[in-house]
Amino acid sequence: MTFGYFFTGFPGFISNQLIREVLRKNDGNGKVYVLVLPSMAEKAETERTAILKDFGMEDDSFKIITGDITQNGLGIGKEEDSMLKEAVTHVFHLAAIYDLAVPKDLAFRVNVEGTRHVNEWVKSLEHIKRYTYFSTAFVAGKREGLLYENELIRPDAFKNFYEETKYEAEVLVEALKADVPVTIIRPGIVKGHSKTGETIKFDGPYFIMNFIDRLSFMPFLPHLGKGNTVVNLVPVDYIIEATTYLTFSEKGAGKTYHLTDPKPYKVSELYEMMMVELLRKQPKGSVPLALAKAGLNFRVLRRYLGVEKEALDYFTWKGHFDSSQAQNDLRDSGIHCPDFKDGISAMASFYRQNKHEPHYQINIL
Repeated sequence: MTFGYFFTGFPGFISNQLIREVLRKNDGNGKVYVLVLPSMAEKAETERTAILKDFGMEDDSFKIITGDITQNGLGIGKEEDSMLKEAVTHVFHLAAIYDLAVPKDLAFRVNVEGTRHVNEWVKSLEHIKRYTYFSTAFVAGKREGLLYENELIRPDAFKNFYEETKYEAEVLVEALKADVPVTIIRPGIVKGHSKTGETIKFDGPYFIMNFIDRLSFMPFLPHLGKGNTVVNLVPVDYIIEATTYLTFSEKGAGKTYHLTDPKPYKVSELYEMMMVELLRKQPKGSVPLALAKAGLNFRVLRRYLGVEKEALDYFTWKGHFDSSQAQNDLRDSGIHCPDFKDGISAMASFYRQNKHEPHYQINIL
């Protein structure tokens, strides 16, 4: 039968890139269905047109479905729903609120209840071959030490509501493994493409770049804290390629994968690499992290520096992700996580070119 690929989270950057990789892997065969909020329909149509052109696809091979994961049945009309239940073979659930500063109610409504609705809908599909769910490695919350792919342990606390709601959502998807061939993807902190530097927004590691760039007038910049902990950054191309391979591999069914850097760098090393690329300077001295975080309690300073205060929690967290299962199952694919150092030049170049474009910057509250 013809494959039917259903995606939530379109026209987001990762969903967009994942569709392209799925089509490449399957030689452009199969039909694509994307669930899109009505407010995003115009942007979705622009992205759809670009993909159709790039792959030489017929117009009816890529369909936009307006809906909303926070609604029962995903808000899909009855006629379209009947068609999808017959046609869809692979579901990729990416829609979520990823902001570290997200309010609790919004995070639960989208990340937890939205995933509950997607799960129920997936169970109704007649020809489902794989359900791939995008979680996060940070479902570990404040647990530290070595963290394994086969663990899903509720921590004593979470660093933010994003982590907590992604944990609760993954619990729901984990329970579905008994009924549906599920693959759970847990990325580290996602950065731009390792070769082009392309990304869709400057969050995560780009908060450090914002900080460095906006204080570049100073004669020198200090380290933030001791910087002895590691921060696990992974380029989007690794996430896309690995997810696609594991989705269409039989060995991926029923498994959870840490798509994380097996050799991550310390905060101090990342900070130094970014500063050298952006300013051609080395950091001097250090400012206690507690002092830096206290300063970010002031909204005017947060907005000036372009840094969410929640991001600093990851500079002191001592968790380490074991990715043995992912590395083992990817061994024959030729897919591996690129070294951050090899992609820093492209990352910094893309940032410099686009740092003044408002749509790349996060609205710091």
